[in-house]
Amino acid sequence: MKNDVSPADEMPPLGKVVILGIQHVIVMYAGTITIPLILGNAIGLNLRDVVLLLNANLLISGVATLFQTLGFWRFGARIPLIQGCSFIALTPMIMIGQQYGIEYIFGSVIVSGILTIFVAPIFSRFLHFFPPVVTGSLITIIGISLMPAAARWLGGGNPEAADFGSLSHLGLGLATIIITLIFYARFTGFIANSSILISLSGGTLIAAITGYTDFSMVSAAPWFDFVKPFAFGLPKLSVIPIILIFIAMIVIMVETIGTSLAVGELVDRKITPEILANTLRSNGLSTMLGGVFNSFPYNAFMQNTGLIAMTGVKSRYVMAFSGVVLILLGLFPKLAAIVATLPAPVLGGAAVIMFGMTAVTGIQQLSRVRYEGTHNAIIVAIALGLGMLPMSFPALFSGIKGPFKVIVESGAFMGALTVVTLNAMLNGVKKRRK
Repeated sequence: MKNDVSPADEMPPLGKVVILGIQHVIVMYAGTITIPLILGNAIGLNLRDVVLLLNANLLISGVATLFQTLGFWRFGARIPLIQGCSFIALTPMIMIGQQYGIEYIFGSVIVSGILTIFVAPIFSRFLHFFPPVVTGSLITIIGISLMPAAARWLGGGNPEAADFGSLSHLGLGLATIIITLIFYARFTGFIANSSILISLSGGTLIAAITGYTDFSMVSAAPWFDFVKPFAFGLPKLSVIPIILIFIAMIVIMVETIGTSLAVGELVDRKITPEILANTLRSNGLSTMLGGVFNSFPYNAFMQNTGLIAMTGVKSRYVMAFSGVVLILLGLFPKLAAIVATLPAPVLGGAAVIMFGMTAVTGIQQLSRVRYEGTHNAIIVAIALGLGMLPMSFPALFSGIKGPFKVIVESGAFMGALTVVTLNAMLNGVKKRRK
């Protein structure tokens, strides 16, 4: 009898859901906690306030992931997407925090979340602008542009540290890659699917044996802490901060479109304008909720797409369990501290594979594009070239200030804007719409 259940809607055994859900959390964990750490230090918050931001970030990340995976009414993609704070909004938030104050950050985040909910149906109608030549280019750019983060972790996490890039750090990351390769290539089924989690555990064990890890923050962290709304005071509003954050949200929506299309391709679910509108509405709702609970704009994390491609497990219920884990990490800081003890080089080794798999997903889409007798080759060439500029040489755009700085610092947005524009100009959209 034919099974008509979509791979995204299948329910794996509970043990597999738990292990793979935790694996997805570990892959995205460092990326999402980095935002409050950088922002808190940049605007001069004390340690207690930074911890509060961390807890809020994890808690709302979990809630946002449940919104996307399980869905309700017209909110949520109902595909395996995991949510976390977006780096795209980091620069404007630092500017707002330094010049206006943290209350204006949360006020702007709340308003931008509400605006995103209302413009989501409009953005969803742009789906015909994203044929395979566009989505393939965008996903490839996103995968490659994530590599500097992997390199930073691989070198030790802090580029200003004296031992950054030392042989011990690089060796630890290489050991993690080798462990992943062994378990992924030599085993099948559940063990192969858990190869990233196994390699992270193995790399951390090696680091502990060699005296690299520090567990002091685990004992110092409290067992339970509930984040109160408006912990920094009532949000405040001003036109310029709202414009800055909403521009960042536009970039986030473009990235979300690319991530949704990539995941839809992997889980055999056609992403329709209705699904895309629900996805973007959920992003807006999570962002609005983030502003209320002292957190920031949210995005679907592309790096976990590589893990879906690698494991072949397409169930949205795995990601839903990841959301539950994130909520627990936000409510029980001691658990979050345990995850935070993962050595940066170990995480970097795993990230090299995950981000590479994300790029491979885009390359696979580009391999199905017809190049002979079309303009697709030049479209992909220019899009990849411009999309890589912010990553390969960030100083190139150092002279650009104000709202446009948010745009040019995002390789994904640069690439998306370029490939969508060139495809519309050279291939036309009327034919594609038909």
